[in-house]
Amino acid sequence: MAKTASEISLTRQAMSLTEDLMTPNAAIYWADLTISAAVMWGGFLVAATTSNLALGLGAALLSMLALYRALSFIHELTHIRDDEAPGFRVGWNVLVGVPLMTPSLMYEGVHNIHHIKDRFGTRLDPEYLPLSRFTPLKLAGFLFVALLAPLGVILRSAILIPLSFLVPSLRRYLKTKLSALIINPDFVREDLNRWRKAWVIQDGACWLWSWAVIAGLALGVVPVRVVLTGLAIFSLATFLNQARTLVAHHWDNDGDKMTLEEQFLDSVNVPPPNLASELWAPVGLRYHALHHLLPRLPYHNMGKAHARLVEALGADSLYHRASEPGLFEALGDLFRRVRQKNADAQNQPAH
Repeated sequence: MAKTASEISLTRQAMSLTEDLMTPNAAIYWADLTISAAVMWGGFLVAATTSNLALGLGAALLSMLALYRALSFIHELTHIRDDEAPGFRVGWNVLVGVPLMTPSLMYEGVHNIHHIKDRFGTRLDPEYLPLSRFTPLKLAGFLFVALLAPLGVILRSAILIPLSFLVPSLRRYLKTKLSALIINPDFVREDLNRWRKAWVIQDGACWLWSWAVIAGLALGVVPVRVVLTGLAIFSLATFLNQARTLVAHHWDNDGDKMTLEEQFLDSVNVPPPNLASELWAPVGLRYHALHHLLPRLPYHNMGKAHARLVEALGADSLYHRASEPGLFEALGDLFRRVRQKNADAQNQPAH
């Protein structure tokens, strides 16, 4: 795909301005993950055991935000090499991925396809749908169905994984259709020949973990309240992530290939002075347009990189056109465009 002069200019300018920010800091990754996991599990335990309603709700909210932050590191895992943060992939799976039955295999080998220039926004993109062409009701359904995500991973881990080791056809279906965090239901994984031993271990660990929790529940060792509290916290975190997904792009493409300029302008930053975006779009997700411009930029340097680009690039630069002021403003804009496109479609004369 040929690049326009503006695309080349923006890419080169961004690279030259941020070249010294491209190296991940393993200490930051480990400290952030460790603290997030500690707050996640600590808040969960308080919420699941306290008799104080206010304390329980506060702990649950804190746990949910920490869970969401810790889980969001799965995105970073797809962009850093193992030698850049030794042991981090295994540590994340132990602390977060396996207990939440959302192992890193479900994003590795999948998310990178979203960054392939001639696949972005097309029917081969696992993370893109023309959401702005949905009906308002269908778009709301897309948002609220995320509340059921914890039930989906339990079904996958406790039932489908063990059965798949006995039924080869189910194993193939599990790997191609049920082992990816996607929003495009037509996406099929193509990397069966690359299925790694580590991914099989992750699947097995999720299976054993799910059965251990179910056995503990059946034997009365794990109280029902603990399980329900965990499911509620996890469910709300996936709902928040789905809301964040709705504002990560403008979702205007209808399946055709896009130029790099169109891809960038379809993506969204929600930068400072909005401070709340660090809660609902953590681990660099608030700079989604910047991420598509510089995929290798580690999350902890995104704020600094954004500030440099804003200061250095002229007022006519494409970069300034990729920002939204906040979550609710971006959601409101999406739903307005959805209503307008539906109204336009209804007003078109019949052929």
